Amino acid sequence: MTIQPIRIQFKTACESLGVSREALHHKVRTDASFSRSIREGDTKQAPVYFDYAELVDWHNSQKQSLAVLEA
Repeated sequence: MTIQPIRIQFKTACESLGVSREALHHKVRTDASFSRSIREGDTKQAPVYFDYAELVDWHNSQKQSLAVLEA
């Protein structure tokens, strides 16, 4: 049995999606369907996380959208 993480760090989200930090920032700002970030604290240095299940759902919906467009 594999345990999936509940949330992942910003850096890990970038690596998982294969995008740069700036590309992920852009995605958060412009794509309403993208997972909302979770900030632990009020300072700029506070760590930022994403819900793992939401990222996977978003990725799967993007794949389905591309499949529909190609068909």
